[in-house]
Amino acid sequence: MKVLVTGAAGFIGYHVAKRLLARGDEVIGFDSVNAYYDPAIKEGRLSLLRELNKTTNCGFHFIRANLADRAAVDSCFADHALDRVIHLAAQAGVRYSLENPRAYVESNIVAFTNMLEACRSSRVGHLTYASTSSVYGANTDMPFSEHRPADHPLQFYAATKRANELMAHSYSHLFGLPTTGLRFFTVYGPWGRPDMALFLFTRSILAGEPIKLFNNGNHTRDFTYVEDIAEGVIRASDSPAAANPAWDSSHPDPATSSAPWRIFNIGNNNPVKLTAYVEALESALGRKAVIELLPLQAGDVPDTFADTSALERSVGYRPATSVTDGVGRFVDWYQAHFGASGLL
Repeated sequence: MKVLVTGAAGFIGYHVAKRLLARGDEVIGFDSVNAYYDPAIKEGRLSLLRELNKTTNCGFHFIRANLADRAAVDSCFADHALDRVIHLAAQAGVRYSLENPRAYVESNIVAFTNMLEACRSSRVGHLTYASTSSVYGANTDMPFSEHRPADHPLQFYAATKRANELMAHSYSHLFGLPTTGLRFFTVYGPWGRPDMALFLFTRSILAGEPIKLFNNGNHTRDFTYVEDIAEGVIRASDSPAAANPAWDSSHPDPATSSAPWRIFNIGNNNPVKLTAYVEALESALGRKAVIELLPLQAGDVPDTFADTSALERSVGYRPATSVTDGVGRFVDWYQAHFGASGLL
């Protein structure tokens, strides 16, 4: 198939594109390679995709442009007859949304509108897109289930991703566009973002600097290894959304619809306390962390826990990589990438 992967230079986008190329699909990558974090790591991911393309010879084409640029998006769809679209590009970062909310409007609302319109006009067979566990917000009924409402986000980032889910539903209802939203739970692993906790913790421990644990280290997170996320994304993409014939408008299911629209959680279904996550990192590095305990930050969700039964029933997949194994693989990559000291 010919698949458009937006955010192909990003953390999850790179891993998804790599898997698609390895199995023989043609991939059109689309990314602005912006400077939200060091573009060098994004260029490194792209270099690996180009190298993989040389060995698979399946076809990797890269478009360096902003998805908020409607003309660039329309040109991409006009130039390529796409079978599937996997939309992973977004402005990430929970705390950054408190500082620069307009960046989220451009990247998460305007860009997503352009994607919906382009998919509708080109009659794309299936649009799969990234949402986030952050949409559960003030909800404390765990494990988080897609079949319960998620209408109380605690940060603007989460609000824009919830908006994407609702925008997708309108296009599925009005135009029959099959759409699947995937709520990711705390993704980590090799080639991760330098602004994420595991990256920051690793650098600080190796430098002998303190690491900051918010909420006094009492967070629990459903940490999910990036390769598990990539596998779930591709399986969901391969299985286009369909209308739920049992959907009842008098008792509406928030995860399905009478339109070809659905929502899935992708998480490890095994929440781990943040302090245990740090202990796994200490073990992999062979060093102890200096810990600074801080209060809960504005917009933070204290705990996350994914109910993944719907994903397992629908596409036959459930993430299973343990935090010990996943953190160990990250450390191996980090030290190989940055040298023996592992310092940036």
